[in-house]
Amino acid sequence: MSHITSMLETYPKDLGGIDRQKLAECIAACFECAQTCTACADACLSEDMVAELTKCIRTNLDCADICATTGNILSRHTGYDANITQAVLAACAAACKRCADECERHADMHAHCRVCAEACRRCENACNELLESLGRGTTE
Repeated sequence: MSHITSMLETYPKDLGGIDRQKLAECIAACFECAQTCTACADACLSEDMVAELTKCIRTNLDCADICATTGNILSRHTGYDANITQAVLAACAAACKRCADECERHADMHAHCRVCAEACRRCENACNELLESLGRGTTE
């Protein structure tokens, strides 16, 4: 059992009808994606052809910031606002989709971009699954 799951299980108030497993998976995917995107941007900066990776670096850093913020927001439950949560999840899924699309353009040449694209797709899917469980469709 992860610490994320443990924290959700020990939360002193009722979390309502939210699917705790999907929530825990989404939080984990967000933080993992944030770390992976940050590492990918750093790896891109170390490539000889760094100028050709400018858009990838920017997309990585934007996605990392959005994913980290989403993970933090999903970890807070006091005064929960479903509208904010849904908007943040939709934004995170969209950022992950854009980042995965960009990284996939470079994946054949840079393994770190392939890894990053995989993490972004996982996070995009986790956000969309949580959104769907909250009664709102996916961002596609």
